[in-house]
Amino acid sequence: MMATKTKLQETRIKKGLSQEQIANMLGMTQSNYSRKENGSSKISQREWEKLSKTLEVPMEDIFENDDSHIFIFQDHSTGNYKGINNIYSIPEHIEQLLETQRKYIDKLEEENQTLREEINTLKRS
Repeated sequence: MMATKTKLQETRIKKGLSQEQIANMLGMTQSNYSRKENGSSKISQREWEKLSKTLEVPMEDIFENDDSHIFIFQDHSTGNYKGINNIYSIPEHIEQLLETQRKYIDKLEEENQTLREEINTLKRS
């Protein structure tokens, strides 16, 4: 799981806005926005830009990188041996594959957002 977007959450709260209000401004559901803010769903570059405009702050004030290159696994050993945390680095070729997938996901998220905006425009017509 990715880390909570603390700077984003703190800024939203300081502005007196709920997750639902931000979600409506961005054209998404509250649960979708919540997943992005709590780090379980990636925030695309375009969404960071929209959040910056919506919250009326520079992107640097809220942006927190999603990229993570280290996984920590909890061993659940039994007996007299106590479990430890092991840290594993991701091989370069896997990082490249992940980056390609992240870019593709960002592109799909942008396309989805564009379609949502078009649908909302048609509903208002």
